[in-house]
Amino acid sequence: MAVSKRKYAPRLPPEERREQLLDTALGIIAGRGYPAVSIDAIAREAGVSRPVVYGVWPDLDALLTELHQRQEQRALSQVAAAIPAVPGDRDPDEILVTAFRSFLEAVAGDPLTWRLFLLPVEGMPKAVRRRAEGTRAALRAQVTQLVDWGIEQRGGPEGVDPELVARFLLSTAEEAGRLVLSHPHRYPPELLAENLAAVLAAVRRG
Repeated sequence: MAVSKRKYAPRLPPEERREQLLDTALGIIAGRGYPAVSIDAIAREAGVSRPVVYGVWPDLDALLTELHQRQEQRALSQVAAAIPAVPGDRDPDEILVTAFRSFLEAVAGDPLTWRLFLLPVEGMPKAVRRRAEGTRAALRAQVTQLVDWGIEQRGGPEGVDPELVARFLLSTAEEAGRLVLSHPHRYPPELLAENLAAVLAAVRRG
């Protein structure tokens, strides 16, 4: 009786294999939660043997630590690209709407990364939650600076707390990001950005 051999993935250069395995782990987490991820599951999904995975990381914790660091850097770089450091003389509302849409386009273009930060993932470790909170704090500081600039550019209003406004804006952006992830066809980035622009225009007229 002929015995069918298991088909394995073709040999890859070390860095390509590393990225492939990290991507595989990310896909498992995003689709089925942390309880589903294991060395066995990653090897099976990637079409490699367990020793291939262990040849890159000593254990699952080391693999997940590197994965979280990679995704955090991706998220931060995407947000940094969306939020200008020096807005110049542009209209504050235009800056806000453009940054809002750019962020949502980043979410739509990299949904697996943003699921880790915006949607609850079953079994998420406390250490990962702490890293996510650290990412939010860094973003809040960046948005606070932008809000402070916008208030100065507008010449008011007085008595507005830039950090509090930044928290409101980040909460709005996160909820919009969740809509993009959960209902991408119903809530595309351009639709959400158009609605934000309409609200800001109404507030300015008022």
